[in-house]
Amino acid sequence: MSDTPGQPEPAPSDEQALAPLRAKIDELDQQLIKLLNERAKVVVDVGKVKRAGNTPIYVPDREKRVLEQVRGYNQGPLPDKCIDAIYRELMSGSFAIERPLRIGYLGPPGSFSHAAATAKFGQSVEYDKLADIPLIFNAVDRSDCDYGLIPIENSTEGSVAASLDALADTKAKVCAEVLIAIHHNLMANCDAPKIKRIYSHPQALAQCRNWLSAQFPNIERIATASTSRAAEMAAAEEGSAAIASSLAAKLHNLHLQFENIEDNANNTTRFYVIGQQTTKPTGDDKTALMFTTEHKPGALTEVLNVFNDFGLNLTHIDKRPSQRVNWEYTFFVDLMAHQEDDAFKQATAEARKHCLQLITLGSFPRANEVI
Repeated sequence: MSDTPGQPEPAPSDEQALAPLRAKIDELDQQLIKLLNERAKVVVDVGKVKRAGNTPIYVPDREKRVLEQVRGYNQGPLPDKCIDAIYRELMSGSFAIERPLRIGYLGPPGSFSHAAATAKFGQSVEYDKLADIPLIFNAVDRSDCDYGLIPIENSTEGSVAASLDALADTKAKVCAEVLIAIHHNLMANCDAPKIKRIYSHPQALAQCRNWLSAQFPNIERIATASTSRAAEMAAAEEGSAAIASSLAAKLHNLHLQFENIEDNANNTTRFYVIGQQTTKPTGDDKTALMFTTEHKPGALTEVLNVFNDFGLNLTHIDKRPSQRVNWEYTFFVDLMAHQEDDAFKQATAEARKHCLQLITLGSFPRANEVI
């Protein structure tokens, strides 16, 4: 009550107004932690069942259903992206409880593959940085890693040749896909006028081609095995710069000279998750194939017509030299279907009549969101 008759009550301070709201948040946090740990106790039991039956710890079709389910529960005001991020970390913690997973990615740390791996699998799994893409496949084939993240194509520069080549010679299966927004940055520990050379992965250099031609037309561009390796080299050499992620700049103590220098603001890279399992249908799936056609006119057209006749939509097609016979090519296709679908089985049986080889590389839930 005011001490002065007739005077209005003084407005409460911000701290006074915030205190009960913060107390309510603290109370809700206590309830959330209790519920999360109750959930984790169920996860412990799930892990026991999976280990007893030798069931895979990571199940991409289950992951898709869980994320779709919790988005359906969400009535706001939290955006779905926030819910996704929370539940991806919950699932990451669940993996650690059931059995720690080991994920291989194209290193060193700070690469876009590293970013894709942590976005997909969270902070509670183990990561193995590998020097090149074939080593990721080898690690999964030998069971040194449970899963591997490999870049398969970029929205502006197309397919990653090393990944396609490695797919042709592996026992691993494609079991999931990840879409990552790619933002490139020029980083160095010297001022821009003193930069003498710029390092980066060939795809990154290509994705920033126009910007580099305008800003650094006469500076040498040097290809490296990864963007994070480029950052390592720039940090070690005077007068060197790198194009890499902001995470790489932080890890290697480089100054960001220019940010978001990619020529296309919608630049996105699609990654495959490879493992040793086959996923179950979700109703919204893709299947990856590779095939080599017979040596006769129109063989490729005949194969593509088969997919068309069975109503199978191709979302990606590319080719690589077979590396066995000169001028023989292996074609890589993603199509909208699961390998257990009747239309897929009938189409591939018919397509094989026009192929020297046709191999299913794996079915996986379609990624609908850019992480």
